[in-house]
Amino acid sequence: MSKAKTILLVCTGNSCRSAMAAGLLKKLLKGKGDYQVATAGTAAIKGMPATPEAIQVMSEEDIDISEHRSSPLSDEMIAGADLILVMERRHQEHILARKPSAGNKVHLLSESDIIDPIGRSLDFYRKVYAVIKENILRIAKKMEEG
Repeated sequence: MSKAKTILLVCTGNSCRSAMAAGLLKKLLKGKGDYQVATAGTAAIKGMPATPEAIQVMSEEDIDISEHRSSPLSDEMIAGADLILVMERRHQEHILARKPSAGNKVHLLSESDIIDPIGRSLDFYRKVYAVIKENILRIAKKMEEG
């Protein structure tokens, strides 16, 4: 039996962008193979819930992320991931500074940085989620194609 492929989604605080991206990716990959979806933040405090705005935006998509709890990024997470998707170039740089050997598996989710919505309006969260959704859909499609 082959080991599950681990996809790690990384942002800064692990309470908005990576939580929303993981919620959608888990929904899209459900029943489509052996995948493990994890999240972490380069500056996360362990155990923080997703922001109320992130929970609200995802509930509008019928995705419940209310049980999400933040995790600080660890070297073990980096080593254990098969694919690492980051929200900003600085997240990629942070990971490569810690583990240069991870270079072939760390990728930006979008061609340009996905702005952190923390402290912004619900409408701003929706705009950020729209960018996340477009890119997660593209990646999930590629994964289905093999």
